[in-house]
This record gives sequence, C-alpha cells and structure tokens, in this order.
Amino acid sequence: MLMLTGSLLGILFWFLVRCVLTGIYTVDQNERAVKTVFGRAQRVDGKTTLDDPIAEFLRLDERSRYVYPQVRVIPPGGPYFKMPWERIYKISIATTTANMALDLEDATANSGGTRLDAVTKDQLNTGLTGQIRYRVSEANLYALLFGIKRPMVHVMAYFVSVLRQKIASFEAKPIAVLSVVDSADSTAAQTTGAAPPGAEVMGVSINDLRKNLRDLNEFMDHECQSTAARYGVVFDASLITGIDPPPEVESALAAINTAYNHVSSDISLAHAGADQKIVQSRRAVEIETLRAQAEVEPIRMMAAELAGLKQQGPNVLAAYVRNVKLALRSKAQQIFLEAR
Repeated sequence: MLMLTGSLLGILFWFLVRCVLTGIYTVDQNERAVKTVFGRAQRVDGKTTLDDPIAEFLRLDERSRYVYPQVRVIPPGGPYFKMPWERIYKISIATTTANMALDLEDATANSGGTRLDAVTKDQLNTGLTGQIRYRVSEANLYALLFGIKRPMVHVMAYFVSVLRQKIASFEAKPIAVLSVVDSADSTAAQTTGAAPPGAEVMGVSINDLRKNLRDLNEFMDHECQSTAARYGVVFDASLITGIDPPPEVESALAAINTAYNHVSSDISLAHAGADQKIVQSRRAVEIETLRAQAEVEPIRMMAAELAGLKQQGPNVLAAYVRNVKLALRSKAQQIFLEAR
C-alpha cells in the first residue's frame, strides 16, 4: 500500500514538474509563436499562402512550388500552456539589418562579408557595398520554420543573384544632348519629352550605376517582394551605398569622367548661349514689330478719316485739304511758291 501511494505521489510530482512547471510559457512583444502537436504545426483549415495577398508577387510558374499551409500564430502575451507532446517555436519579428555581402555559409567569402563582386555589362568587375533590412513575415511562418532548412541562406542567395543579374544588364536612361533644333523639333521634344534624333549619349556602366543608385534600390525592393511568399522573409529596404571599380581601371575611369564632364559643360554653355541669342532675337523681332505698328497706325487712322470726309461730299475733302495747308503754312518758317 505504501509502495502504491509512493508511486502515485511520484507520478503526480512528475506530472506537476513536466506538464505544469515546464508547460507554461509566454510570448514577448517582438515575438510570434507556432505550436506543433506530435510534430505537426497547427494550421488554419483549408488556407494556404496562395490565399494571402503575399502570393500576388509570385509568377504563375512559381505558384505551384511555393504553396505552404497557413499556421495558427500565437500572439504576444501569456501565460500559455502546452502539453508534453506539444512544442513551441518562437521567432522574432524585429527588423534586422545585415550587410548585403554577408555569406552565411562561408564567412571568408566576399572579402569577409564586406564587399560583393558583380560584373557590369561592359565586363568590369565592380565592388558593391550596402545593407539590407528584413523582417519575418507573419503570414508565412510555416516556410520560415518548417519549409526551408536554412531560409536566410536562400534569401541572401536570391537577393545576390537578382542584384548581379541587374548589374550585368543595367542600362541608364538616354541622356539628351543639349542642342539647338528648329522650332518644330523643339516643340515636339517639349511635348513628348523625347530627345531629338541622334541626341543620345550612353555613358560608362559604372557611371550609370552610380548616378542611378535610387532606381537600382527601388528595382531591388520591387523584385524582392516575392520573398515573403517564397521564404517567409520580407525585405523592408535595400540600401546599396557604394559601387567601386577595380583598382586597375580607377585612373582610366577618372579620366573618362573628367572628359565626359568637360564635354557636358561645353554643351551646357553652348546651349545656354544659343538660348540667350534666341531670346534676344525674339525680343528684337517683337520690338521692331511694335515699332512698325506704331508707325502704320496713324496712317491707317488718317486714311479712314479721309475716306469718311470724301463720303460727305465732293467739296468737303477739298476744304479739309485747304485747312490742313493753312495750318502747315502758319507753322512754316519759309514758304516756296510755284510761279505761274
């Protein structure tokens, strides 16, 4: 009897320790949790990631490959209770910043995780520096916890592959050469925003990349919107801050930039001088036109007045001419009369 009582007390003590004391847990404010029962995550019945808005960024051929069940997410708070056959997976949802050259499988790669190499369209090996900000997607915790063994390795590899592909094919928008064209072409260019035929200058790819860092970052943000449905990770921003050419072409690139800036300066000065001359010519034409109108207007008024006098009778116009002659004689200092 005593042995049976001791066994029951032991079982009760084990139950209290195993189930009550170790079965209570809490979830912090910057965490989310998922519970598994006998190794199977608790799911939302009949719901997958394709039913969530994050799937709209997947291509049609990717939808069949990235179908994950939606799991029940335990929000912050507690205390919560779990049974011994249940397990709790906690994940931080705080925004994390990482060097975009970081290689999680080889710490010595990419110059120790500080510089990412990429080849431009003109076969120049450039070094990229910058950071990425990312966080966990609450809508796809299954992919992060159970779908992929090392999700951040896949995420970083995807980011690097997209970035290198964009660097290799990047082309800046054509730069319009500031030239003087006729009025028709100028009006068409101002209306459509297009440059005149033959007025395009293509720069060196590294220069294009440096001048268009904002466009490059926006492209990466757009292309990485599908990572939430792929890997359960959301990219908040990609901040590419530096694009450096290889040392052996640094001096040549500096010379190209100097020549390009000199040509651009000369073109700008020529365009400014041409614009100034055009404005001066238009102003001179306007002045001469107004002056001619000022000289012609009194003559027109006099012609209209004489026509009106002629309509009053045959003697009215002769009387008007006589009066005008008398007025002129009173103002003249000398008068020459024709002798008959």
